[in-house]
Amino acid sequence: MITASNAAAHRMQGNIEDLPWQQQMRLAIRSVDELLAVVGVDPGQFPEGLIARSPFPLLVPHSFVYRMRRGDPTDPLLLQVLPLAAERLQQAGFGSDPVGDAAAERAPGLLHKYAGRALLISTGACAIHCRYCFRRHYPYAESLAAKQDWAAVVDAISADSSIVEVLLSGGDPLSLSTAKLRRLTDQLAAIPHLRRLRLHTRWPVVLPARVDSELLDWIADLPWPVSIVLHANHAQEFDTRVDQACTALRSAGALLLNQAVLLAGVNDCTDRQQQLSERLFAAGVLPYYLHLLDRVSGAGHFEVSATRGEAIIDQLRQRLPGYLVPRLAKEVAGEGSKRIVR
Repeated sequence: MITASNAAAHRMQGNIEDLPWQQQMRLAIRSVDELLAVVGVDPGQFPEGLIARSPFPLLVPHSFVYRMRRGDPTDPLLLQVLPLAAERLQQAGFGSDPVGDAAAERAPGLLHKYAGRALLISTGACAIHCRYCFRRHYPYAESLAAKQDWAAVVDAISADSSIVEVLLSGGDPLSLSTAKLRRLTDQLAAIPHLRRLRLHTRWPVVLPARVDSELLDWIADLPWPVSIVLHANHAQEFDTRVDQACTALRSAGALLLNQAVLLAGVNDCTDRQQQLSERLFAAGVLPYYLHLLDRVSGAGHFEVSATRGEAIIDQLRQRLPGYLVPRLAKEVAGEGSKRIVR
């Protein structure tokens, strides 16, 4: 049943989601009280407590909030963004740099962990603040690849002919203007040994209006094969607008993959993982990785055991064709590749 407040929210949905992505971000929800009011959930339904103000602040656009179930404190989308008091718990084995980013930095914002690939921390900004983010403590002010119009990272990649693929990450690279992204790729296009470009982004899922004509033209103009690795954790994150964004990205020539994180209370069961894989494929996206949680401080309440993850993957293999079963993976600091657990 849609209450009066929910009806108002649904009317607002049509207005906000028709705005340009920049305006939608200016209207994004930034307070716990506002978020809970929009979804019709009482703060008292979280007996463990909430964090009203956090050094890692709440940020979620309305386009994502509208996909949350009204009145449900266990909604899997709400739990991904709501700052719970559990984030303040200190847990052994959790830290500020769980995947060894600092040790892999070769220039400000340029990480070189794996053979043939270099990752650019293109920006610290995202469309949404996921509470389990493994870079929630990353020193973005000191380590951004975009400084001086990308000069240092372009020089470093040019000097290393072993690098054949560049990954744009962050933050989220699509938080940058398309004009700034084009300036970067115009410089990278002059490097003869580059063969592939990859974007890791949550924008098309969280705020699909980001996939506008300017962005699509840029992708279509790129001189390399392009992979876009989306990040969706639950089938509920998809709706018609997300489907349309995925279709447009594929039409521009991009291969779409998805990586998810195994999260307690969000997607830690076989049924939800099956629904996610099938919904991804319906949108033209292939499941790629299901990551075990990176053990970043503040995210311990999301952790699911590797044993549970392995059981889910084994059960998925009994239900789905192989191309719809993601690889269960873990990133271990200092290792030369992702560790495939299952």
